[in-house]
Amino acid sequence: MFVDIRYMDRRNGKLIKETVAGGGLLRWSYENKIGRSLLEVFLKRRVFSRMVGLYMDTAFSRRRIPSYIKELEIDIEEALLERVEDYKSFNEFFIRRLRDGARPMNNMDEVLISPADGRVLAYEDIDINQVVQVKGFHYSLKELVGDESLAREYQGGSCIIVRLNPSDYHRFHFPDAGIPMEAKKIEGHYYSVNPLALSKIARLYCQNKREITLFKSQNFDDILLIEVGATCVGSIIQTYKGNDMVKKGEEKGYFKFGGSTTILFLKKDVVKIDKDLIENTEKGYETKILMGEGIAKKKQKN
Repeated sequence: MFVDIRYMDRRNGKLIKETVAGGGLLRWSYENKIGRSLLEVFLKRRVFSRMVGLYMDTAFSRRRIPSYIKELEIDIEEALLERVEDYKSFNEFFIRRLRDGARPMNNMDEVLISPADGRVLAYEDIDINQVVQVKGFHYSLKELVGDESLAREYQGGSCIIVRLNPSDYHRFHFPDAGIPMEAKKIEGHYYSVNPLALSKIARLYCQNKREITLFKSQNFDDILLIEVGATCVGSIIQTYKGNDMVKKGEEKGYFKFGGSTTILFLKKDVVKIDKDLIENTEKGYETKILMGEGIAKKKQKN
């Protein structure tokens, strides 16, 4: 049984039904009374995700790779290592690198690119005290980043959420050239970031483990880059060096096994988010995009 989630595929404009790994268990955990109790007592805890993560680092986990590729229709030909035999563990496959050219990047200075493969929700003119999680659920940016003065700088700005499905490429990158500060780590729970969980757990992003980077972008002012952990995400790994200049599209880090989310907050009047992303969000649909695609353009000052 799978949770019925539909997203808009940007490449062909079609509405697609998403295949959710473990969909039946997910629905049971968030909708069933007994499942919800188990979720609160064990599944959302670090120890559970840590146990799963440790197993996914072992050689025994390799046997899951072929069925995983088939079930989630992963294009293994775009990976740097195309043979399953070349991976020493499931996690090594999960954080696979891609071959050159697999993710063409929009290099125009006025274009902000997606930092990751995933499904996008986008919002403009946000109220930092009522940031949309999903329809009917909100959270405050102050609680999310743990800094009131920093949060105030993004009043009236933009919020772009990129949800990574387990089938996606799980490395994340910088959306522009610039200088990233050291990541601030905030411990928390490990709720799923699937739309079903987001519609059941209030302030979910604020409750989950997350890492926050202030990114001094070359073309888009200061951007908040936030990676959110989730159920079975063994780790959020940052591979960049803080306070050093990075190029647009350069790798920032990766998520180990599990679905995950990265969120961008931009200041007021800095960007105009692409029309299709806004329209699909207003209709209640995420938009599937790939790392390197343009998602917003720099606003021209009068």
